[in-house]
Amino acid sequence: MKDEEKTSETAPSSDIDGKNGAGVEDNGACKGNLPNPVVHEAGAPGRGDRIRPGTRGGTEIRVLKDAGHPAGSSDETQHEAGSRGCVTRKNRFGSRERDWLKGDPQRGCVCLYGATEPQPPASGPQAPSSTPQPDLKLVLCSTSTTVEELCAQRDCQQGLYLQLHGDLLRRLDPSERPLQMVYDYLAAMGYEDPLRIQREAANSDLSCMIRFHSERPVNVDQQERTLLKGVFSVRKGKTQLHKWAERQVILCGTCLIVASVKDSLTGKMHILPLVGGKVEEVKRRQHCLMFSSAGPQAQAYFVNFDTLADYQRWHRQASKVVSQTISLVDLSCYSLEEVPEYLFYSQDITHLNLRHNFMRLEGPGGLLNLTRFSQLKSLNLSHNRLGVFPESVCEILTLTELNLSCNGLHTVPERISNLQSLQTLSLDGNHLSSLPEEMGGLTQLCSLSLSFNDFPHVPAVLEKLTAVDRLAMAGNKVETLMLSALARMSHLKSIDLRLNGLRCVKSETLEPVKQLTHLDVRDNRLSALDLSSACSLESLHCQRNQLGALTLSGFMLRTIHGNNNRLTTVSIYPVPNQLTHMDLSWNLLEYLPDWVCDSRKIEVLDVSHNLLSELPARLLSSLSLRKLLAGNNRLQSLPDLLDHVPLEALDLQHNKLAELPESFFYKALNLKYLNVSANALETIPPSSQSEESLSTLQELYLTGNNLKENCGTLLVGHQNLRVLHIAYNQLLSFPASKLSKLELLEELNLSGNKLKSIPSTVSSCKRLHTLIAHSNHVSVFPEVLNLPEIKLVDVSCNDLTEILLPESLPATLQELDLTGNSSLILEHKTLNLFSHITTLKLDQKPSMTAGDTTGTSTLWDHGYAEMSGQRNKLCVSVLAVDRFGDSVEAAYGIFDGDRNEEVPRLLQCTMGDVLTEELQHSSMDSVYMSNTFLTSHRKLGVAGQKLGASALLCYIHHESSEPGGYFFLTVANVGTCQAVLCRDGQPLHLSKVFSLEQSTEEMERVKAAKAIITEDIKVSGVTCCSRLLGCSYLSPWVLPKPWVRTEPLCSQDEFLILGNRALFQKVSYQEAVRTVQAVRDPRAAAKKLCTLAQSYGCRDNVGAVVVALHIGEDSCTCEPLLTTTATPAPEGKGPVPTPLPTPIPISVPPMGDPATPSSSSGIASEFSSETSASEVGSEAGSTASDEHPSNPAARPERRCSLHPTMITSATTGTGGPGGPPGVGPGPGGAHPALFQRQPSCATFSSNQSDNGLDSDDETPLEGVISNGSKLEVEVDIHCCAFQIRSGAPESPNEKDHRNFSYPNGKVRRQNSVVVSTTNGCLLAVCGREITDLKKSPSTSSLFGKKLSNGSVVVPEDSHNLIEVALEAPKKKSGYFAAPAQQDPEDQLVVPPSLEQDVREQLRIQSQVVPGPPPPSTPPSARDPDWDHPQTTVSGLPVTSLQQEVYDTAL
Repeated sequence: MKDEEKTSETAPSSDIDGKNGAGVEDNGACKGNLPNPVVHEAGAPGRGDRIRPGTRGGTEIRVLKDAGHPAGSSDETQHEAGSRGCVTRKNRFGSRERDWLKGDPQRGCVCLYGATEPQPPASGPQAPSSTPQPDLKLVLCSTSTTVEELCAQRDCQQGLYLQLHGDLLRRLDPSERPLQMVYDYLAAMGYEDPLRIQREAANSDLSCMIRFHSERPVNVDQQERTLLKGVFSVRKGKTQLHKWAERQVILCGTCLIVASVKDSLTGKMHILPLVGGKVEEVKRRQHCLMFSSAGPQAQAYFVNFDTLADYQRWHRQASKVVSQTISLVDLSCYSLEEVPEYLFYSQDITHLNLRHNFMRLEGPGGLLNLTRFSQLKSLNLSHNRLGVFPESVCEILTLTELNLSCNGLHTVPERISNLQSLQTLSLDGNHLSSLPEEMGGLTQLCSLSLSFNDFPHVPAVLEKLTAVDRLAMAGNKVETLMLSALARMSHLKSIDLRLNGLRCVKSETLEPVKQLTHLDVRDNRLSALDLSSACSLESLHCQRNQLGALTLSGFMLRTIHGNNNRLTTVSIYPVPNQLTHMDLSWNLLEYLPDWVCDSRKIEVLDVSHNLLSELPARLLSSLSLRKLLAGNNRLQSLPDLLDHVPLEALDLQHNKLAELPESFFYKALNLKYLNVSANALETIPPSSQSEESLSTLQELYLTGNNLKENCGTLLVGHQNLRVLHIAYNQLLSFPASKLSKLELLEELNLSGNKLKSIPSTVSSCKRLHTLIAHSNHVSVFPEVLNLPEIKLVDVSCNDLTEILLPESLPATLQELDLTGNSSLILEHKTLNLFSHITTLKLDQKPSMTAGDTTGTSTLWDHGYAEMSGQRNKLCVSVLAVDRFGDSVEAAYGIFDGDRNEEVPRLLQCTMGDVLTEELQHSSMDSVYMSNTFLTSHRKLGVAGQKLGASALLCYIHHESSEPGGYFFLTVANVGTCQAVLCRDGQPLHLSKVFSLEQSTEEMERVKAAKAIITEDIKVSGVTCCSRLLGCSYLSPWVLPKPWVRTEPLCSQDEFLILGNRALFQKVSYQEAVRTVQAVRDPRAAAKKLCTLAQSYGCRDNVGAVVVALHIGEDSCTCEPLLTTTATPAPEGKGPVPTPLPTPIPISVPPMGDPATPSSSSGIASEFSSETSASEVGSEAGSTASDEHPSNPAARPERRCSLHPTMITSATTGTGGPGGPPGVGPGPGGAHPALFQRQPSCATFSSNQSDNGLDSDDETPLEGVISNGSKLEVEVDIHCCAFQIRSGAPESPNEKDHRNFSYPNGKVRRQNSVVVSTTNGCLLAVCGREITDLKKSPSTSSLFGKKLSNGSVVVPEDSHNLIEVALEAPKKKSGYFAAPAQQDPEDQLVVPPSLEQDVREQLRIQSQVVPGPPPPSTPPSARDPDWDHPQTTVSGLPVTSLQQEVYDTAL
């Protein structure tokens, strides 16, 4: 079928899926085969479709032409992710196409792009652009449709091209099936549902990962680097004997080619080698270059170019060639199928790199013709999808180096023996299991790489390859290594057997292995290793095995790397006097062998994370030891040192040291680094015996000890100190006179002490760039803003009241953290002065109004901290949503980009929205969490092609199958971010670390996919993670599919810790739990975790989120409701909203659309005596709005097991069953009772919502029916709508001033009914005209006397509180209690047995004087340590939740 004429404009982008799966998931009967092919004209789609006969009748192919929108048009039709690659279902798909698609999940849509250079979709909204975009057509086909059929349908001569991750282009074979390739790609990513795969395949964002081109795109830059040609004026020679003439000139490879006849390449060609030559500008002529060759017979050509652009292009490319020292042509990563034919004129080429192409055998520039290069020595054909070994290469007899890695080879031909000059052969990443015997004739072969193949043993042919001294066989299947076989290969010196699953190393004879010098057996399954027969061994790598014993020969031994094993003993004989470096960390050593102290040349010793109880005195007095790492052991003391030891770095953190030797510092005069954090030190030794100190100490870490203020005096002798960490000690003050002498100090950490001020002499430290002093009692801002190099100041969680600022701030100041200072008041002038700071963190003070409610509390609260360390940028981002969904739910996440900040920021901004969308499609935790990660991966767009990030997402919710059940915590993660739950004081690890060195399963999967894993355990040398969001170019080795786990929450769950890799590398799970338990404020706890990680040696970005959980056994889990009253104001004014006691939160299952509120309905409620064991407030009255939400589908109301679904009476009110369905209570259907929780921290640029008052709703309460013993009340119950907000946060100290806010910033109050249940009685009181309620403390919290049953008597004479208290003291939770005016017409019947109790309660009530409320805590099985204000309603916490997306920079 012939397509319509192409246009130069792009198509309006859109998502094909839509709300109902883009017609893919709609229910309907299958329409059978697709009708005859049809083309949809742009601008008239789906209406009056013209059926055109196709060239292949009956083929299930339909092409939809997209002509695009004019340049500069509105981008309202653009997809939110900026994709321009797909047409909209609504505008491009007719009903016939939709019916055809939904009939079979094996049908779908393939997007075909034209030849224009592709502009991949970005990760953000796109503005209109006039740049021409690729011509795009949508082709409806099935998974069985081949490329041949598509090309025949479209009359395409060139075939189709596949482009993965915006990178290389490969011509598809005629038999390949494009749609099936897309489906396979999505299935490999992690999608499982066929219908979801069908919908994702039609998504425009997918073009960033996989796209098809109907013609080969033109890449101008690539053409310039491979070939330049044109007709220009040329003159030969430097003299004037030759005249200027028009000639064809070509620059290809290493030569300049000049034709002897104009516009013809048939005559004689003049070849000018340029390597080592010159290219110079000719100043006498405009746009003229002189090209000259090297050597005594040098020739020169003058070329005069027509334009400046041509001149610059040729000059740039020729300069690269002449600067080379060898004749190298690099054509890697050009998607070539053959080399340019002009390249064969460069007969001086010795090195040709064709890596990452798609080279073919046939063709003028195919592999069969590479023999034309007469001097070729090095040929790289790796990553070319060859499938078979190209035997034509065996005819290039001059080759000395050949690389055929990652080509899917299964055999090596016998003809390889022709390459007698071959010295280096690389066959990594193939499927080889054997080598031909003929290879034994390669007498000059000295290096052989066979890594990541399928060899079960060391090939026997190596015995004949006597020149081979280095053998690389990592990632094979060698399970047993025979030392006797190695002995016969007397020429082998270095063997790499990493990642082989090696289980044993056997020595059948006593014959020594004399030649072996380097052996690498790391990441295997060895339980014991005896290499005593390897008498020449110099270097051994045996990390990450299961070794319990290690025996070596010490004659030539220089380095040992044996960390991460189970070693209890290491035997080396004789004493290794050549040993310089030994790493035995993360083992089970209880003592150090004597030979360690006898080694005379040992310089670096790492024995951290063992079970050592002492260090030998001879070791510390070694005259060669320069670096000793002995942290995380059981050391109780340190032996005295000899004079003048050369020790430069000493790490003794996490031991039990109570003191250091008195002479420690003035005997270790070369010491530059000392870390004694997390010990029990009460003082430190003096720096010298006299006043003059010779100390060279530069970095000192004393965090987590018991040091007093006298240590400041002892530090003064270390005048070369650059870094001082003395956090979390017992410092009451720091001597001002002593601090002034540390003039070279650059980084100072005084956090977690009891300091009331920072000495003003800190201004003497002119080089100070980082001051961290959070979690103290500092009331005066330190005088550091005059320092010339100051970059970071953290004085959060202190008692600051004001800041005295200089007239101007230093330009170097990048980050200022003032959060957690509840009394700090900043003037506008101060804020304007701070405006240039990149990252400014402040508490958000909510604007209090008459209708605001104070004293709310939450079921969970959080704090977070991010520190950049010694990196110039922060690559960690945090997502915190305390109020998620339209019920009591929460979501928290942390994203670590390692060395990029783009991907974490994108995930921070989008993942919450994606989770909300996925909750509408599925209620299975494994499905919606997995799809959330996969969709977020797709939405990264171009940024996700080369960059990636670890991601962790925690979602607190109710199980959809148990509407009245407990809370559940669902955790999903990729990469190395982790989550730890504290349960009964013990850590419960919830996530899975997707690191190659920690996950054997992932290691095997990556190996099976033939990835190259480098020695530092990284995939292709890029990342140690096997699963990430982003880095799509590493697919299928690195995938975005997450680990998902759901854990039910209980009252024993105290808090949740989220952290990135840097945090948990330095802080163990147990220590993290102990740390948070000791700190009451979640934000201060997160700060402490990050500070500890830095003090323990972390120099990378570190991030932590601490979520405090207050989920008691009797916590209600119904839908959240709000109780308020409306008080009519004086004439001419609207009613004044007045809050009543705030109810506890209750939840809604994750089904339906979280962004759409449930429909309001009038319900007459009747509570029986078994209704409640805890307090619940109900919102009643007419609150329905006239506005209708866009989606009337409502999620069903959810009730917990303690509060069953209410019985509906016959009454019908506004918004009830008699009203229109889906009527929302506010604008856009948003709930008026949405709890607005001010975030705890944000940047200065965050927007503040102005919560005003809106008193539109003043419909009187109706439907109250009294029958003497109970009341039936018509109530209006709403569930909260989910609103994503980025409101500015506030500190935990301000949590008692949170607001109820509307999405539009207004606060609505309604007449309300407060229901109280007892055994046999249900009482309700109507709220009427109470003008002074707004002045009463009881409007924000229930002040007064707390009764034994958890209820609170309100001390207001104007209130008539009637409480039925029969057997109330026996109940664990309270009853409904609410202030209201007495209505004379209401006749409330009190049972005779309760009259005396009621009179007593009323008498006590009249005597109570209003006062501040006592702090109350939610009922729980544990005693919470969280220090933040809480207000309870009848013994249960009141919750308000709000999303927080933290932007840590302006």
